[in-house]
Amino acid sequence: MKSLLILGAGGFGQMVKETAGLLGYDKIVFLDDAAKGSDVVGKCCDYLVKHEEYQVAVAAFGNNHTRLYWTDRLLAAGYEVPPIVHPSAVVSPSAVLEQGCFVMQRAVVNTHTHIGRAALINSGAVVDHDSSVGCGAHVGLGSIVKANCTIAPGSRVEAGEVIFSTRRKIEGADSRALEDAVYAFGFGPHCSYVKPFGEGHINETYAVYMPVEGGKDEPLYVLQRMNINVFKNPGQVMENIFSVTEYLREVIRSEGGDADRETLSYIKTKSGENYFEDDEGQPWRCLNYISDSVCYQQVERPEQFYESARSFGRFLKQLGDYPAEQLFETIPQFHDTVKRFRDFSLAVQSDVKNRARLCRPEIAFALEREKDCGILMEQLQNGQLPLRVTHNDTKLNNILFDKETGRGLCIIDLDTIMPGLAANDFGDSIRFGASTAEEDERDLNRVHFDIHLYELYVKGYLEMAKDVLTAQELASLPWGARLMTLECGIRFLADFLQGDTYFKTAYPEHNLVRARTQFCLVKEMEEQFDQMIKIVEKYGGTV
Repeated sequence: MKSLLILGAGGFGQMVKETAGLLGYDKIVFLDDAAKGSDVVGKCCDYLVKHEEYQVAVAAFGNNHTRLYWTDRLLAAGYEVPPIVHPSAVVSPSAVLEQGCFVMQRAVVNTHTHIGRAALINSGAVVDHDSSVGCGAHVGLGSIVKANCTIAPGSRVEAGEVIFSTRRKIEGADSRALEDAVYAFGFGPHCSYVKPFGEGHINETYAVYMPVEGGKDEPLYVLQRMNINVFKNPGQVMENIFSVTEYLREVIRSEGGDADRETLSYIKTKSGENYFEDDEGQPWRCLNYISDSVCYQQVERPEQFYESARSFGRFLKQLGDYPAEQLFETIPQFHDTVKRFRDFSLAVQSDVKNRARLCRPEIAFALEREKDCGILMEQLQNGQLPLRVTHNDTKLNNILFDKETGRGLCIIDLDTIMPGLAANDFGDSIRFGASTAEEDERDLNRVHFDIHLYELYVKGYLEMAKDVLTAQELASLPWGARLMTLECGIRFLADFLQGDTYFKTAYPEHNLVRARTQFCLVKEMEEQFDQMIKIVEKYGGTV
């Protein structure tokens, strides 16, 4: 026989009795301090002595405080106190119903909701997805609790009332814009905290920590505010990114790879947009965090540089059939070295911050190399070099490495995905990774172009990309290294002259220090240029 002891024989207690009968309880009795009847077997205080006869009990009082009080007393006494759900109610399998709660006739409890201990969801009420109803609360007849709401413990939602979502404070979200972005991508109701992430120069980046099994918090998403001073058309940037990453997923799957780890996976907003624009007009975008990966700011071991070469070579190869001309040129003439030189010259002439007096030798170095700046651009204009899908920021720190194997895993920071030259991507990797010092090393005696690292990179890159590149493209690679380093130095120097409006800086001379390291590398590349050409010929099979 299935027995149930109900504390409270009033109107709500009678409703619970009817529901319990439909659920298969065939012996149902009450404890009540005032009611009389054949099924009332004692007062509420008799619950202890009745435990020998009844193992299952609930507290069916309409008053929130009383219902919670007696539910806790029953639990403390060792009773089984189940949730009572009317057969006509609709309760999601993912909903959590705590002990002694009630879901009455035709009520709806939707996906990922949480109904607290001794809470009452009355007839016809709706608790929508991802909401929480606190212990001892009462959601009244026909009321609606909309998605992502929190009903406080012991509180009451009146009959027919509609409760709209209220925000909870998210730790680490120290601005309204950041908080808005967290909610825009749907993480607000469950996000544990956010904190700054990464070391990029351009965008503002945060890791979004979410609760996982075992009571831990782990980073599951990455949230970025894009710099509209740099990316003036975020819609085009994100259209490029979504198009290329979705294409890469199909290529990676066809190769038997893991598409969730070998390319970035971007997330649309709850309203289906590629990015979220906050009240200040700033764009935010979101992507999945790739666990068990690591990013290196500097080459620590030669094999890391080799793996980066294979990664960027693979990236070029996987996108070899992608129609590059369909991509937006989100930063017009980004690697047009002729234009970059022209912009630099204007920055020297205007000298808006009166800084030219601080960098006369560096200005002279750049001006002496004006003719070099047109070499690759002329070959592009003459049709000798094809347009490719290029990353345009191929530093080592734009690759995620597998933490366990040390292999290059995934290309990141895709803001500058655009049509471009293979030589530019190759060259940017060399100017960053074949240096013996960091990009902002003050002591130039420590800054050298390492020809052995260059050869290692050429080997890895061409192992993956040799069959995709034309003979003219292979010949352009050494020039790509030399000119991308020169171009980057010119950009750093121009930004210094203009007051540091593009690159993030940590101190007033930061961009000037960066320019000096690049020019030091250019000088050494010029001295070893014949050897650089022979190395490409060796691994490209052109000798």
